[in-house]
Amino acid sequence: MHVAVVDGALTFHGGQVGEKLAFVGRDAVVSTEETVATLPSYFFDAERACPATTYYRSAMAWGRLREVKGPAKRARVLAGLMDAMQPEGGFAPLDPNNPLYTTALARLAVLELVPERLLGRRKLGQHKPKEVMEGVLEGLWRRGDPGDLAALEAIRSAHPDTLRPPFLSLPGARLVVQPSAGHRPGAVDLLEHQYWNQGISRDVLSRALVGSDAWVVAEDQGQVVATARAVSDAAKNAMIYDVAVHPERRGHGLGEALLQRFLDHPRLRGVERVGLGTRDAQPFYQRFGFVESPPRYATMLRTRTA
Repeated sequence: MHVAVVDGALTFHGGQVGEKLAFVGRDAVVSTEETVATLPSYFFDAERACPATTYYRSAMAWGRLREVKGPAKRARVLAGLMDAMQPEGGFAPLDPNNPLYTTALARLAVLELVPERLLGRRKLGQHKPKEVMEGVLEGLWRRGDPGDLAALEAIRSAHPDTLRPPFLSLPGARLVVQPSAGHRPGAVDLLEHQYWNQGISRDVLSRALVGSDAWVVAEDQGQVVATARAVSDAAKNAMIYDVAVHPERRGHGLGEALLQRFLDHPRLRGVERVGLGTRDAQPFYQRFGFVESPPRYATMLRTRTA
C-alpha cells in the first residue's frame, strides 16, 4: 500500500470494496521491511552453506483501523499521500471544494491507523565480531552488485566506531563509497572553483555528482576533503571527472590513495579503457598507468542552449 503519515497516523486509501474494509474498527498491525543486502555464505565461511543470510530493517505498528471522516481531513490525507508519491507537485491542490476532486473524495475509502505500539528491528551484523563484519564490507565492495555500496554504508553506519577495513582507510580520512545528500555541498565546495568547472553552477555540479555511475568522497570528521566521480558502462569505456582534494590536504598522499581506491570501484575495475582530461596533472596520473592519447576521431560537442 501507499502510506503517508498525517496528523500522527498511518493513512492510506482504496476502493469502497475489498478485504481491508472488513478490518475497520478492529485492531490491526501494519508492517514494512527493507532488504539491505542478501549475503552469500562465502562472505562468512569458505565451505558451509548455512551462514547465507539477509540483512534488513523493519518496523511494525499496532493500532485500531478507522475510517477518516469529513471532506477536509480526507483531502488532507490524500494531499499527504501525494506529497509522499509526487513531491515535485504538478497537480491542482487537493481542495475538497475543487470540482476536480469532489467525486473522488466521496467515493474513496480513506483509512488511518493511529499507532499505539511501535517496534523497529534491524539485522545489520551488530553482534558479529569486527573481523567478520569487515570481511562483509570487503565482500560487498568486491561483488559490487546494484545496491551493494549502499548496503556497505548502511552496515558501516550500524558499527560507527568499529569497522575500519583497510580498503576504506585513507591518509587522515575515510572513504565513503556511496555518498549521501549531505556530502553534496562539501563536494561542490571543492569543485566549483576548479578551472574545468568555470561557468558551471553549483546546482549543475550537484546534479552531476548524483547522476554519476561512480562517486566517492574522502571524509574527515564530517568534512568532505576529496572527491572523484566517473561515468562508466562498466565494460568498455569509462571517464573520470572532477577529481579534487582540499588545498590544505594536498601533499600527504590523500589524492593518490583516493584515486587508487577509485580505480578499484566496481564500476571501473573491469573497464577496458578509462579516460580523463587534465591540463597540468599528467605526471600524477601517469603513476596509475594513464598515458597521453591523441584523439582517434574528430571530437564533437553539443551544448544545451535552453
